[in-house]
Amino acid sequence: MLAEPAPGMRPGPTNSLVDVAGLRVGHAHRVGGGYRTGTTVVLAPPEGVVAGVDVRGAAPGTRETELLDPRNLVERVHAVVLSGGSAYGLSAACGVMDGLADAGIGFPVAGGVVPIVPAAVIYDLGRGGDFRATPDAALGAAAYAAARTPAHEPPFPAPPPRHGGAARHATAPPTASGSIGAGAGAMAGGLAGGVGTASAVLPGGVTVAALAVVNAAGSVLDPAGATLAGVRYGLPGEFGHLRRPDPAEAGAWQPDKVTSFNTTIGVVATDLTLTKAQCGKLAGVAHDGLARAIRPAHTMVDGDTVFGLAACARPAPGPDGLQDVLAAAADVFSRAVAHAMLAATGREDAPAYLDVFPSVLGGDR
Repeated sequence: MLAEPAPGMRPGPTNSLVDVAGLRVGHAHRVGGGYRTGTTVVLAPPEGVVAGVDVRGAAPGTRETELLDPRNLVERVHAVVLSGGSAYGLSAACGVMDGLADAGIGFPVAGGVVPIVPAAVIYDLGRGGDFRATPDAALGAAAYAAARTPAHEPPFPAPPPRHGGAARHATAPPTASGSIGAGAGAMAGGLAGGVGTASAVLPGGVTVAALAVVNAAGSVLDPAGATLAGVRYGLPGEFGHLRRPDPAEAGAWQPDKVTSFNTTIGVVATDLTLTKAQCGKLAGVAHDGLARAIRPAHTMVDGDTVFGLAACARPAPGPDGLQDVLAAAADVFSRAVAHAMLAATGREDAPAYLDVFPSVLGGDR
């Protein structure tokens, strides 16, 4: 059932993106009062991280991706924003920029700094009932504050919704998966989607990790049954508690409705020193992992976008070392997709995977 991982590879301490030295993650979301959406921030250390991007979907919603072209000026980014709200949700990056600027973090220019904050969004419009109930700069600021909050402190409260109403606003721990942050309103093949994260430590100590926001038009299920396709790339023991779904459950599952606009977005990162071009390649191979876990991927109604980050805490790799990192990046993204689906919370318009296939856990929830 499982693909064979490299000998000696293991998950990082938290099996999440924050296992890459220097990276922090913050989630903020609003549910209720017309809202079901949110924002996730991947925060770099003050000096920034080297970044690249690969956009494969035909309907992307992005910001500052051209800046990550190796031919262009800026070498480092200070945060990456992943958000719901389709193109409206790109405004969440403004709140992150403001927070960074207030802290004096950014690309130095005459008179101050300009924070470099690329962003990508998923389509979740109307899933809470109000088409225009979308993330804004205030929600981006809340996610940024959550990323800056030490794990032992209470989470930063998200601000009241712009549209009013009885929305519940919340943040989530940086290592969490499920229907949180940018994945609060996500769907994947008729099932509830969400945020998933995973990491791998290679035999030499290099860390590779991913965070995915799964909101796909395609199916996350193996075509030979109802097992999550990304599970086969798990590390030893990671998904060992799962069973094959009961054939009766698999035969009975038919999604009521698959939305026409979707998108899976995410980040893959390493602690190695890489160039912008190599970060772009890192993002590109993460799309291989996306396509292994979601079928079909990169469609005309998906805006699939992955950012590749290098924290530069370790020296630059040689050709063989880079090859190992690229191979791990594809698998870790597949695993992140699986974790998103396993942790998602079901709702009226989209049941959770474990709601539909309870036999995966032996019938116990």
